[in-house]
Amino acid sequence: MKIINHRLLNDDGTACRYQPSPSVGGVLAAQYLVMHFTAGRDAASSIASLCNKASKASAHVVIGRDGGVTQLVPFNRVAWHAGVSRWQGLEGMNHCALGIELDNAGRLDRVGSRWQAWFKASYPDDEVLVATHKNAPAGTPPCGWHTYTEVQIAAALDVAALLVGRYALRDVLGHEDIAPGRKVDPGPDFPMASFRARLFGRAQDTEEILMTTTVLHIRVGAGAGFAALPVSPLPPDTRVEALQKQGNWWRVAVLDTVGGDMDVEGWVNSRFLRAAT
Repeated sequence: MKIINHRLLNDDGTACRYQPSPSVGGVLAAQYLVMHFTAGRDAASSIASLCNKASKASAHVVIGRDGGVTQLVPFNRVAWHAGVSRWQGLEGMNHCALGIELDNAGRLDRVGSRWQAWFKASYPDDEVLVATHKNAPAGTPPCGWHTYTEVQIAAALDVAALLVGRYALRDVLGHEDIAPGRKVDPGPDFPMASFRARLFGRAQDTEEILMTTTVLHIRVGAGAGFAALPVSPLPPDTRVEALQKQGNWWRVAVLDTVGGDMDVEGWVNSRFLRAAT
């Protein structure tokens, strides 16, 4: 993809899907990129809502779980995605930030044997991360979070890299960072540390690569009481990338093949990790 006249184009010059939202402000000189989840049923319904004038909300881009990209607002115009927000002395981030919405149900509650969204749709365990939000008060019990798909994160990274390069953006933030206590998106499953590292390559954003020191179970949540993932335990000297830290329990992405599976993420006790050599 590429950006021409503040619109996304495919490599062959054809326009990416564009569905204009009426909720558009004035000229935008973006400094930041803000990541969101839609907390909706699917990409189509979220796009319809963001293109409904009555919603008084919009975003620059929506990315589906299949990696499909839809642009709603040109990148040189204000979209209404941040609401009441602030960051490093700036107030009202709509006026200085681009916004990407990721199709994702968001926070989930346990109802019987299933995880359920606010709109009553249910999700299986293999689409759910059990975690406590980083901004939650101490002692808050963990809840469920709808996981992102690999192709969706890859598409988000592709679009974000174009935006950072074209508009010389200073950083990528979560809605939870600019409106803490009011918003929780993109939530614990979004790999913000590695996302930043791949976009900016700054020393403070460097991916933290570690190795296991013993045979180690990888769990669905942050604690020994959570079930182990249905893969073989991680053998010693397995390389992992730290994605999130919650006390001694860290969520990691496994970088080596485990039981023939290359796509493993979960929680491990950091006492059994060491710096990679």
